[in-house]
Amino acid sequence: MTMTIWQGALTIVTVVLGTMCTRFLPFLVFPESKQPPRIIEYFGQVLPYAMTGLLVVYALRNTPILTGSHGLPELIACTVIVLLHVWKRNMLL
Repeated sequence: MTMTIWQGALTIVTVVLGTMCTRFLPFLVFPESKQPPRIIEYFGQVLPYAMTGLLVVYALRNTPILTGSHGLPELIACTVIVLLHVWKRNMLL
């Protein structure tokens, strides 16, 4: 199904406004001069690690363990990544 020019423009404007809201809303709700709630600070410390774990589980969910290479390439890749993170002490690599 194709969209008309009007529907396409409206979709783009909606996506842009949604993205702008998610980018600017934290700065409006939690200004720099005001201390954010403790739960927000806690989430800021915990969520990056939780999201990394979630992405690892999502990436490895369909790994074939009983056929072919038995997940050996995935195991090697995960081992190399863990060693790189331990060596460089940087989770953003």
